[in-house]
Amino acid sequence: MNSNITLRRLPKSQKCLIVAFLFVLSIGFFTGLGFVSNTTDASIKGIKTQYIGNEGEDDDLYEMKFKKSSREMLTIIHTHTLSLALIFGCVGFLMSLTETPQWLKNTFNYRAFCIYCIHFWWFVHTLDWSHLV
Repeated sequence: MNSNITLRRLPKSQKCLIVAFLFVLSIGFFTGLGFVSNTTDASIKGIKTQYIGNEGEDDDLYEMKFKKSSREMLTIIHTHTLSLALIFGCVGFLMSLTETPQWLKNTFNYRAFCIYCIHFWWFVHTLDWSHLV
């Protein structure tokens, strides 16, 4: 599709809106990374403890964490799925308005979609569905 609309040709007010959107999105993204780092120590063991809990471990724990229920995990999946879809959609649309070569646009879009699917698949497979059967 060949369109005459590009980011370069947009009015200054629309460019400012896009910059503000990307700025706020970046703040949210890096705040999320900070939250994950704070709650999991940015380690595999920390992530495991965050979702599975640490109830059977040492008595001198700094913080007691309990296993997430299937309902809590579904809530996490739900919010991540909706927010990531919106983020990928908005950023993908903005990318489509750039003058970047089409092959590079496609590479970024397919890569983001694959990562999104892997993320969703991993979360779904961490749930304990035995109580639903």
